[in-house]
Amino acid sequence: MTEIPEHLRKRAEAAKAKAEGNKAGEAVPAAAEAAAAPAVAAVAAGGGGGDKIPDYLFDRGRSAAQNAGLAVAAPAGAVATAPADTRPVASGPGGHTQRLLTVVKSGSIQDVRATPQDKVHTWPHLIVAEFVAALLITAFTFIFSVFVNAPLLELANLNRTPNPSKAPWYFLGLQELLTMFHPMVAGVTIPGMGLFVLGMAPYVDKNPSNKPEDRKFTVALLTVFLMFWAVLVCIGSFFRGPGFNFVFPWTRGLFFEL
Repeated sequence: MTEIPEHLRKRAEAAKAKAEGNKAGEAVPAAAEAAAAPAVAAVAAGGGGGDKIPDYLFDRGRSAAQNAGLAVAAPAGAVATAPADTRPVASGPGGHTQRLLTVVKSGSIQDVRATPQDKVHTWPHLIVAEFVAALLITAFTFIFSVFVNAPLLELANLNRTPNPSKAPWYFLGLQELLTMFHPMVAGVTIPGMGLFVLGMAPYVDKNPSNKPEDRKFTVALLTVFLMFWAVLVCIGSFFRGPGFNFVFPWTRGLFFEL
């Protein structure tokens, strides 16, 4: 807590004592009487010899008497040059005229609470997490390959073409589109438009929130794209038989290999 300076504390105590003395009708302090004595003595003497009371002594005595709550009459030969100060005196609660300092704790005017931020440092937090994940995936792949053989086929025979001849599963969507549209449309136009729409999605939906319920447009667009591609891959994998004709796997069998 901040301490009140000593000179301000003494000034406040003196002003408080003076206000209490005026309110209770106590006697004039010795300092006020000493300051008013020359003016009062000159008034009682009647300004003998035609001497006038100096203006600064008269003003000083009148000010001291007014502060002490006394009324001092000017003598006949005295010349008052300055009128009495009639400006209203500002008073606070209880009639006190002194101003007090307010002590405020530093915690009440400073925002010391940390604002939570949804951010992490790239190093070491993010890099370490990615490195550990890469090690785990590598170890899993190595152990899995020891016990499970890769689904490799025999050497290719130029005199025998497999029927049906299917592309890898991740390209079966494009192969399925080739059975429905022209190669230019299936291989360039439709995939290009899909990639362009996905690329423009962040510029259309500028909501900074990471919650799915706040990103309805982006989530809906991505869901439509994934479902469209997943349906094409499933049809090409399980519902295409010899000659890449449409078949039902539960009647003609499964014509799909990894």
